[in-house]
Amino acid sequence: MLRAEASHRWAGFELDIALEVPEGRCLALAGPSGAGKTSVLRIIAGLLAPSSGRVSCGQAVWLDTARGVSCPPEQRRCGYVFQDYALFEHLAVWRNVAFPVRKRRRSERRAGALELLDRFGIGGLADARPSALSGGERQRVALARTLALRPRALLLDEPLSALDRRTRSSAARELGALLRDAGVPTVLVTHDFAEAALLGDRVGVIDGGRVVQRGTASELAGAPASAFVADFAGAVVLTGIAHAAADGTTRIEIDGGGSITAIDSGRGPVAATVFPWEIAIQPLDAPSRSSAQNRIEAEVVSITALGQRVRVALAAPQALVAEVTERGARELGLHPGMRVAATWKATATRVVRR
Repeated sequence: MLRAEASHRWAGFELDIALEVPEGRCLALAGPSGAGKTSVLRIIAGLLAPSSGRVSCGQAVWLDTARGVSCPPEQRRCGYVFQDYALFEHLAVWRNVAFPVRKRRRSERRAGALELLDRFGIGGLADARPSALSGGERQRVALARTLALRPRALLLDEPLSALDRRTRSSAARELGALLRDAGVPTVLVTHDFAEAALLGDRVGVIDGGRVVQRGTASELAGAPASAFVADFAGAVVLTGIAHAAADGTTRIEIDGGGSITAIDSGRGPVAATVFPWEIAIQPLDAPSRSSAQNRIEAEVVSITALGQRVRVALAAPQALVAEVTERGARELGLHPGMRVAATWKATATRVVRR
């Protein structure tokens, strides 16, 4: 079990975190730039000394400011995969992997490196230079190098950010499998909630130096604790004033005009959230054929293809985003400037605190 508690203050920013990661599990810390994600990794690794805190892995105590304990990074056996992988471009792939154990005999180092490279499916690249590798291959080399030291914990800083969009999804699946095989506690940081959901057994959303909610990705997406978490998880967030309706539902008067209905209870200033795939689009003059209670007039701003789906940005009293099928967008004849109605059900609407 990896445990870390730390508080640190500098230049108007305050970090205050506590986390636990069991052996063989991955905690994904997700949040925007400047939220404190990388600082958490640096504290665990021993690259940043917090004002106060305690870090332990199993029976080993790496940091305890109350007792004056602070192990240097090289004694923590903590594997750190940097955002850009930090490979040595002048060394062959196998030498990169063997670098952490460079004090061993050459034959022993090469044999160990080849074993790891074979495990990651890139044994044939052992004598290549990093410049000849694809983004996904570089990622695997970086992870193999980290595991060469047999670390007690793994730390990954934005592990997919250096990859292009085309290779990111396949590399994410490969990385998830490798992390499960590693069998050590892993902390991964990312600014992408979808990436956190794919790689983390649990997800912690971090903002302003604090973990504001943690749980499985589905728990966070389905029951966000705040408008910030809902927005970060990819939901559309609409602010307004809520009051009880006569039929037991909640009516929310949207800031800027219009109103929507939810079955969640709420009073006063609230945020209403709905996921883009719950929002249907229909021509403005089309008769309603669904049971959707929420209907907002909007104008199409942009249309972005996402594989077999299409993301439609809409201008309304507050910005909306809908996701429809490629066929649906084609049949509707969607184009920028087109006036449409965005509709969704009251049951798809969540009410959270602002």
